[in-house]
Amino acid sequence: MRIRPVVAVVALVALFAGGAVTATGRASAAHPPAPVHTAGRVKPSNGGLLYSWPGVYFEGRFRGTSVGVTLDDPAADYDVEVDGAVVATLVTPAAGTHRVSGLARGTHRIRVVKRSESPWATSSFGGFVAGPGGAILAAPPARRRQIEFIGDSYTAGYGNMSATRTCTSDELHRTTNADRAFGALTARRFGADYQTNAFSGRGMVRNYNGSDPGTDYRTYYERALLAVPGDVWPTRGWRPQLVVVGLGINDFSTPVNPGEPWTAETLATAYREAYQGFIDTLRARYGPRAVIVVSATYVYNTTALADAAQQVVAERNARGDDRVRYWYYGNEGLDYGGCDWHPSRADHEVIANRLTEFVDTLQLRW
Repeated sequence: MRIRPVVAVVALVALFAGGAVTATGRASAAHPPAPVHTAGRVKPSNGGLLYSWPGVYFEGRFRGTSVGVTLDDPAADYDVEVDGAVVATLVTPAAGTHRVSGLARGTHRIRVVKRSESPWATSSFGGFVAGPGGAILAAPPARRRQIEFIGDSYTAGYGNMSATRTCTSDELHRTTNADRAFGALTARRFGADYQTNAFSGRGMVRNYNGSDPGTDYRTYYERALLAVPGDVWPTRGWRPQLVVVGLGINDFSTPVNPGEPWTAETLATAYREAYQGFIDTLRARYGPRAVIVVSATYVYNTTALADAAQQVVAERNARGDDRVRYWYYGNEGLDYGGCDWHPSRADHEVIANRLTEFVDTLQLRW
């Protein structure tokens, strides 16, 4: 499917075999989001749902030959799936109802997923709208299994669909697809609902190359709406049995700059201490039974991340929390062909395979 920008509210958005997608009208509270299933961090507002994190998805069922998707998002891209197949990609969809038409008669499942990152913006989903002669049916049930993925650009799928490592800002947005990142791939293999709470460039205590001092990933973790300071997302209904944390690439991938408040040694200490506090936060939210995976990966020319992550787990286990586990995946078999030498789509498949094998060893009670 070739990506086309939405240039007007009434515009052709995409074409696919057996149907088409068009955008008409404006988003309206007349089409509330229920019945719809989502596991993402969303907040109700004016009959719709607001959200910010990548990978947020909405699932529904309908009867008929067409269905509308009400969206308003000038910053992010979406894939629209019908019966498990991607039928369109909506690029920064204008406020309105984007209609899938030309479908076979009968009952269908629809899934809409936010592909890209837009932490500076707030996205809006207004629900599914029945086509002429059709009906929106009861939403699919929530899945019993739940997984939360916490991380940075690797977890977000940064530029993973790109055919080149050199990308403009626009190309980066178009080729980032959280739904094809290792977290989403792994969750689908286990039939689990999931959240991809990822923020590129952020570290546990230090962001990439020391950028944005005074903030880090933890500054934003509690939020549903990333651009709203003080926002807090309630966790009711969300109780993941598995939490996979991948933070530290940005902490350690560049040398400490003059003027930063660390040396290489004190940075590692601050990282470990902050990680223990972050695990305390996760324990308070999700209870003692959740398995928390502290993941690490290859970072060029340093073992600092792997060493620190292993120490975090060893310290935690020594304190009696044996449901914190360490998982390392190396660079073997990875081409890093995505934007800015990030994992490619093929790499994410490899990482998902490795994570699936690791999760199988955990003997989760789910």
